[in-house]
Amino acid sequence: MLLDNLHGVGTTAERNNIVNRKTNWYVITGGPGSGKTTMVNLLKARGYKTTIENARHYFDMQRLNGTTVEEVRKHQEDFQLKVLELQIELEKSLPPDDVVFLDRAIPDALAYYCYLNIVIDPKLSDAMHTIAYKKVFILDCLPLVQDYARTEDEVAQKKIHTAIINVYESLPFPVVHVPVLLPHERVDFILKNL
Repeated sequence: MLLDNLHGVGTTAERNNIVNRKTNWYVITGGPGSGKTTMVNLLKARGYKTTIENARHYFDMQRLNGTTVEEVRKHQEDFQLKVLELQIELEKSLPPDDVVFLDRAIPDALAYYCYLNIVIDPKLSDAMHTIAYKKVFILDCLPLVQDYARTEDEVAQKKIHTAIINVYESLPFPVVHVPVLLPHERVDFILKNL
């Protein structure tokens, strides 16, 4: 299993610890260009508590400081670690009893580390021991549209999407695959499957 290499997260005791921890948090995830942020924004418009995607937030912060996306991407290990740190702090700040839809979550970092073949950072290993989600919604990929932050091609999109599926399906949380539908139909599908 994917998590067997993650310093003990694959052990029975660690899995039981994760299973016994409870939150009301739902993860919205998928490969680049799968419509995650659109779903989260539509859920927010319907009155649900949501979070931001920290990778895009980090890019935006760096752009304000005069650093280009290309410069950030040259240092993938640093970039992935910074995004992970932002995600850890975000999840620490969320009340476990609140219903929250997360635009990606800590395990997404593991998927990117695997995709990029980066050595697992101790912060990621430690964070994987703390995760707790009610359910994970993996959105099927849409046709890829690049923008200032999303520079992957279709091959990378599929590989990242597969890494995300592998990570989340190796964890003890229910996973629901969300098909390609019109945006409001996808939101309805998610809400019907809570």
